[in-house]
Amino acid sequence: MNVPDVLITLLKREKRFFIATHINPEGDALGSSIALSMALESMGKETVLYDRDPVPEFYRFLPGHDRFTRSISNLKSQISNLILLDCNEPERAGISQLMEHASQTTVVIDHHETERDFGAVRWIDPSAPATGMMVYHLIKGLGVVITGDIATNLYAAIAIDTGTFRYRNTTPEVLRVCAALIDSGADPASIAEAMYETWSEKRFKLLVSVLNTLEIVDGVAFTYATKEMFRETGASPEETENFSNFPRMIGTIKISAFFREMDGGYLKASLRSRGDTNVARIAEMFDGGGHRNAAGYKIKADLRTAKERLLEALRKCK
Repeated sequence: MNVPDVLITLLKREKRFFIATHINPEGDALGSSIALSMALESMGKETVLYDRDPVPEFYRFLPGHDRFTRSISNLKSQISNLILLDCNEPERAGISQLMEHASQTTVVIDHHETERDFGAVRWIDPSAPATGMMVYHLIKGLGVVITGDIATNLYAAIAIDTGTFRYRNTTPEVLRVCAALIDSGADPASIAEAMYETWSEKRFKLLVSVLNTLEIVDGVAFTYATKEMFRETGASPEETENFSNFPRMIGTIKISAFFREMDGGYLKASLRSRGDTNVARIAEMFDGGGHRNAAGYKIKADLRTAKERLLEALRKCK
């Protein structure tokens, strides 16, 4: 994986960086951001690490998760050398209103298929299994020693986006990099336990409620979570991460679509597919985006209409 020379030069030259990742952050976004912040600060740089939404409880095992700030009202003067990680436009990170205050250079480091044109320096590689892989090579290119804390964050980032090495994007390089991260101090067993075996009871109850909504139409599995279901179980929206993966376990399912009720009459759709079904292109039809087998979008519609529009979009793409 070739890191752009202009990016290495920029990170070595500049002193201050504002690192932001996408709203509703998951493991790749969080681990990549924390690791890069740690690496830059080990070089004597100053970083501000921002995400609009809180770090989900089940990711708070990541060393440095408390580095994130959610308040930007007092940061306008610090938006210097903006780095967007695991997303490619300010709106996706919830910082569009800050762009008029941004100074110097804007950087995008991302691996999503749905590319945008934001960023003076853009390193976008859809073939990369995870942004964590890209940040690993970037840190190596900077000559920074990968500590145990950095290794844990990068290992978790890569594990999440490869389905813990079950997805087709698990390449020989993925396994070599993760072996190197283990050598640097990452503990695969404790990371896996933290990510997959420490669910709260309320999250488990919500999953049961969601799976009870299962409807299968033409090889598409639909599930959903309403606001009432969140109230009944006490679970939070971020705890639905990976819920869309469960129906994909059914052998006949081509696409799993999970809809989560939001404020303002919106639904958040999370799509998962198997094989060559490219849900990123489906999500783009609704101004969303993502990867070939994992993507999402927002839609202002009731549940029935949202299902019908998704099925219509799938028919158009056949």
